Amino acid sequence: MERAVVRCVPSESKLTITFTLDGSHKQMLRDQSEQLGKVLARIANNAVKGHAKAKKSKKNKRDQASVSEPVVRLYYKDDVVAEDALNSAAWQDGAVLHVGDSKYKVERNPPTFTDVELPASLLAGFPVCPKLEIEFGDLKHCTFQWFKEIHPNAEQEGGGENIWVEAGHDRVFIPSNVDIGLKLKLKCTPGNNQRYGVGRELVTPGCVEAGPGTCTFDSRHLYTNRVTDESTVRVVSYNILADIYAQTELSKTVLYPYCAPYALDIGYRQSLVKKELAGYNADVICLQEVDKSVFTHSLSPALDAFGLDALYRIKDKQHEGLATYFRRSKFTLLSQHDVTLSEALLSDPLHRDLLEKVSLSPAVRDKVVQRSTTLQVTVLQCVKDPSRKLCVANTHLYWHPKGGYVRLIQMAVALRHIERVLSELHPGATLLLLGDMNSTPSSGLYELLTRGAVSELHPDWSGVEEVCLALSHSLTLSSACGEPAYTNYVGGFHGCLDYVFMDTCALTVEQVIPLPSHEEVTTHQALPSVAHPSDHIALVCDLRWK
Repeated sequence: MERAVVRCVPSESKLTITFTLDGSHKQMLRDQSEQLGKVLARIANNAVKGHAKAKKSKKNKRDQASVSEPVVRLYYKDDVVAEDALNSAAWQDGAVLHVGDSKYKVERNPPTFTDVELPASLLAGFPVCPKLEIEFGDLKHCTFQWFKEIHPNAEQEGGGENIWVEAGHDRVFIPSNVDIGLKLKLKCTPGNNQRYGVGRELVTPGCVEAGPGTCTFDSRHLYTNRVTDESTVRVVSYNILADIYAQTELSKTVLYPYCAPYALDIGYRQSLVKKELAGYNADVICLQEVDKSVFTHSLSPALDAFGLDALYRIKDKQHEGLATYFRRSKFTLLSQHDVTLSEALLSDPLHRDLLEKVSLSPAVRDKVVQRSTTLQVTVLQCVKDPSRKLCVANTHLYWHPKGGYVRLIQMAVALRHIERVLSELHPGATLLLLGDMNSTPSSGLYELLTRGAVSELHPDWSGVEEVCLALSHSLTLSSACGEPAYTNYVGGFHGCLDYVFMDTCALTVEQVIPLPSHEEVTTHQALPSVAHPSDHIALVCDLRWK
């Protein structure tokens, strides 16, 4: 018996009925409050048109006129459903639709893929992660079959069609070097814990290509080949280089002229990023410079397959932002407290005194409030020990080398916001502050975070003496990964700009995953390169609960 799939959601006014009639795919959108008889009449009318079209020919007009309207009825538990019943009540799961001699079993709200996509870039040795969006189901109950294309022997007489050979049953497939030049096919069936829906079949648009060989993160994965236990949290902070910046003419000709153009392509770089992040087996990942489309269509589907849930905060008037991922087997989401720092400075009474000081210089005030810098604050709770809560703060501060005073003001706003979350909303939570701070260890910002205060005499206030002020906070923070020689390495600059700051009252460093060697970083002159997808290097460390 064929299927008639009905999608009927109480919060919506319409329902859809999808089935195949005389070889033609039909999808009917009807009011839930409409009487069943009207739908059955439309189905009967469609059937007549279909039969007439099939018989239509110049020599057979007489047959065309003889097409009669089929009997169309809906049965539920062997009883005819009354035609004055409303659609919302009539189309029950398990009902049977009769269209003449054809019968269709009604499946109401079965598991359904609303979107399935395969990536365009396929590299041998790198995970292929389909984008999957499901309704009325759960990805953990879906089935997957991967196939690889086998070309027929060209010397055989008559050639022949390509053959598909089964290659795997996992949600993620990793092609090998023997698959180079071949396309892949995925058959996936949506499911829940009770039944399966209609499957989908997709073929990759391109063929598997050769990978770059050894990447800068391969040796790092030796330290992270398994997920940590409940006493430890593995943390990653990484600026992955937004595509909107990598594809500019400035990037191609001035910032990264040493990088092969294909290695700046978003598809290629995303293949590397996904493999790198998956191999860290992290519990918390904070990313900066994440394109909205990359988050939605690439990273989140991939990391979801590896057990991570995702949160995103886009910058105002920008196409990139911050992403925080957490391992759902170890953490649950309690709350989010994201904020645009300039908006908070202008509108939150918490920062009134700071705003008054900054406003003493209109130029400084404008410089600060024109920034779209965002702070993403996520509060997580441990699954095994609910008494442990983690406040994860992710940010990407102002970039200009001479903007140290702007970053100090931005961080002052951020710290006050975080302190309020910790004191008023989630007392006892443990802070992790991560991100691209665009500040070296000699900066006032680093001094503020690690020593708890910075003087109004710090050199970062030079040139804006009218707004310089002493800043302090009550948190006990230290840089978990220390002070690396650099976390950003481009042709004209290298230095330590990225950090993982941890609450030393609750956490201690178990291990810091070694950064790539200088030889690895400079093999292709600088970053990014064919072996490294960003101009920054990921910071990775294991932190143990005290």
